[in-house]
Amino acid sequence: MNESTNLRRKVTNKVMTGVVALAFLITLVPLVSTIYTTLEFGITRLNWDFLSNTMKGVIGGRPPFGGIYHAIIGTGLVTFGAALIAVPIGILTAIYLVEYSPSEDHRLARCISTLVDVMTGIPSIVAGLFAYAFFAIVFGPGAVFGFSGSVALSVLMIPTVVRSTEEMLKVVPQDMREASLALGISKERTICRIVLRIALPGIITGVLLAIARIIGETAPLLITVGSFDSLNANLFSGRMMTLPVYIYGQYQEGFATCTPQALVDGCVESIRLERAWAAALVLIIIVLVLNIIGRVVKAKLMNKRGK
Repeated sequence: MNESTNLRRKVTNKVMTGVVALAFLITLVPLVSTIYTTLEFGITRLNWDFLSNTMKGVIGGRPPFGGIYHAIIGTGLVTFGAALIAVPIGILTAIYLVEYSPSEDHRLARCISTLVDVMTGIPSIVAGLFAYAFFAIVFGPGAVFGFSGSVALSVLMIPTVVRSTEEMLKVVPQDMREASLALGISKERTICRIVLRIALPGIITGVLLAIARIIGETAPLLITVGSFDSLNANLFSGRMMTLPVYIYGQYQEGFATCTPQALVDGCVESIRLERAWAAALVLIIIVLVLNIIGRVVKAKLMNKRGK
């Protein structure tokens, strides 16, 4: 009986291991395919000129071919603005849910938790419409500028920050809270000095993952930020270009029209698609770097805490 049971367990273990490995390989197929395709088509146009120039004065497929400098700066500014809004709100909301209303019967906590779940499933274009409508009411119709895009992205970012921070706070042992309170330390100081310090590596990782999640959003930025062919570093005035909108715009325009003489002068019919692929490659690299930074910061903080 025992031998039959052990044999069945071994067979089941091997079968499930094979199923999990197969599922992992299937998951890798679209990821590897996407990265390979982006590298194949994007690496040809990716160079320093492409990274350091804007699209000002660029006409069709003729030289100069322009670049994404303005889009990189715009993406950084809009994302930074979104993080400034979403991170404090998300962390404070998670602290309230975990530390001040642990009971599931608390009506306000249940209401907030439900709203966070609803926000998680909100389509990105709805967040863009919300931000556009809000600033249209405040500043009048046609109010399109960078900070409006930051507000739209923060709506998408907040639920991710809340949930990741909430899980990290729950990991902190309750005994540490109780020991701190037993020593006469206030609840607020306990949260700031002990709970948040222990949960900090996970919180930082969650914030960086939330940034990586929103940095590629296109629909809300098309509505709230628009597009611009030159550099605009002012979040509160005028249209801005961002990498997702740049990629969408270049791909939508399709092939350039080149006359025989223009071809002789260096006109490239596929330049717009090449720029779109190169910009997509840059966006993937930025997301990859953010994930690496998150892992490195988490590892260093964990080592520091271990010492």
